[in-house]
Amino acid sequence: MQRQFSLGYLTTPACAPPEMIYLAARAGYDYVSLRTIAMGLPGEPNFGLAGNRALLRNTRMALNDTGVKLLDIENARIHDGVDFEKYLPELEIAAGLGARAVLTNIWSNDRSYVVDRFIELCGHARSFNLKVSLEFVTWAKIAAIQDAVELIRESGADNAGVVIDLLHFSRSRCTVDELAALPPELIAGIQICDAPAAIPTTVEGLIHNGRAERWYPGDGGIDIAGVVSNAPNVVYGIEIPNLERARVIGNAEHVFQCLEKTRQYFSDHAL
Repeated sequence: MQRQFSLGYLTTPACAPPEMIYLAARAGYDYVSLRTIAMGLPGEPNFGLAGNRALLRNTRMALNDTGVKLLDIENARIHDGVDFEKYLPELEIAAGLGARAVLTNIWSNDRSYVVDRFIELCGHARSFNLKVSLEFVTWAKIAAIQDAVELIRESGADNAGVVIDLLHFSRSRCTVDELAALPPELIAGIQICDAPAAIPTTVEGLIHNGRAERWYPGDGGIDIAGVVSNAPNVVYGIEIPNLERARVIGNAEHVFQCLEKTRQYFSDHAL
């Protein structure tokens, strides 16, 4: 079965979109997933394209030069007081660059507010012919696969699906049986990585693991094969941030090994 892969933003978080695209092309990826909506994290670069004409021009040139496609952009978070007007220029640009979707996750405790804002985001995305990929995050308010599915069903949105990040799937103790019971059309994507089987016991530990120290497939204890074999054939995002590994071998080699190790794992497990 032919598989397609996207280089996820967190794998090379310091690389601007053009550099990331050229790295992805040289390593053999089919797509990239860009963070053009910054989260405001400490030390996080702002790679917004709407306010930087030169960056947009160079990003478009990189896509055209390489043939790599833009899968999606992130992170259109839903949080208390969210202002979607700040997201819309990036959604419009992403659509113009050929993106399929915009990724979101949930950071508010107000259920009715979340449902209303999710419906609103899906409406905005639809106006640009984009889908909404809802990612559950272990330390966020929507933290498990069933929570994400319930929100999509409650919203009634027909252009939304769940993205399964294997780290969060494992850390939130989701099960393959839960996944297998879902309609395939609800699965928008799978983000591939590995990590130790032992789950960190603090939020700080979870965040560090998630943003700075993931492992190549087969090096840890996540049931990657179980998830992939019980899900539809989607574009697989490779999201393996490992800051120390990238520092030692360089971003280009890290990006290459992420894809090679993933392909080898898929081959070894007949996926």
